Parts: sequence; structure tokens; C-alpha cells
Amino acid sequence: NKIADKFGRTEATAFVVGDGIGKPRGFLTYPNGTNWGQIEQINMGNASTLTADGFIKLKYALSEKYMNTATYLMNRLTVRDAMLLKNPVGGDYIWKPSLIATDPSSTICGLPVRMASDMPIVASNALAVVLADFNQFYMIVDRLGITIQRDPYTAKPFIEFYARKRVGGDVLDYDAGKIGVIKA
Repeated sequence: NKIADKFGRTEATAFVVGDGIGKPRGFLTYPNGTNWGQIEQINMGNASTLTADGFIKLKYALSEKYMNTATYLMNRLTVRDAMLLKNPVGGDYIWKPSLIATDPSSTICGLPVRMASDMPIVASNALAVVLADFNQFYMIVDRLGITIQRDPYTAKPFIEFYARKRVGGDVLDYDAGKIGVIKA
């Protein structure tokens, strides 16, 4: 269980910020732009904090064919900051908790929110919010199973174990996701 937990945390980090060398390439490592090989970064409207307007800009920057299945991905501290945002017109919170007991998701601007500890927190120029249809945006290729090799010879009288898992990940459709950058 400890090995699986360590692999899981390492993979999650690589899927977000991995450099692609000996690990998956993370979706936050791509340059800003709208061409192939680039992911568009949308300014959230303030140099140092989240804004309700920023979430609206980010949502409507995404093509409508991906919007119905899109999900926000943020660090838990960014989620906390987003929960405090209010609609500039009506004064109600833009964060809408689910009213269904079996549905733990909440929404911002009508889209579900998920947390990832590997996402950056809110700071100037941080890529703090991702909105994507992750089924179309990013593919994870995982060879099933963890290979464990027992080594009773290297560190006598101790026995060492080597664990290995093969996994990859990369962006498939650059238009299926947008990144919200904390910038005016």
C-alpha cells in the first residue's frame, strides 16, 4: 500500500507539472498560445487574487463542444478562495454547493470543481485554475501492475526491494482545456 501511495502521488505531480523526461509531461508545462502544442492561458482579471469575472472569462474561453463536460481543477487553497467570491451583480456566492447528499461535487458558474494538491496556489502569475474536458484534454497511459524485484545480495544482511511502474501522460487536444493565470 505504501508503494502504491507513493507512486500515486508521484504520478499526480507529473501529470500536472512533469517535464516529460522519464515521467509524463504535465499540462501546466506547455507554452501559452492557440497553436498546436500550446495551451491558451486566460488572464483571471487581477494581478494577485481570483475574481468572479475571471471564472466567467475562463469558462467562456472554452469551446462550447467541451463546456458541458468540463471541470475546474484547483489546489484546495484556491478552492477556498473561490468559495469566498461573490457575484458582482447580485452579491450571492458564485460557489454553489450540491444539494444532493450522494453528489459531493460543487460548482462554479455551473461547472464542477475538483481539487489537486499539485496545482499552484493563488499568487501573481500562477497558473492556478484549469478548466478542461479532461477526457479529451489529457490522456494517461498506464501499464497495469507494479513490478517488484527482491534483492537479497546488495545490502547483506538486509533485503532490498525495487518497485517499478510504467506510466505516461500527455495533452491530446489542446483546445479542450484552458488555463487561468493570476494576472491583470
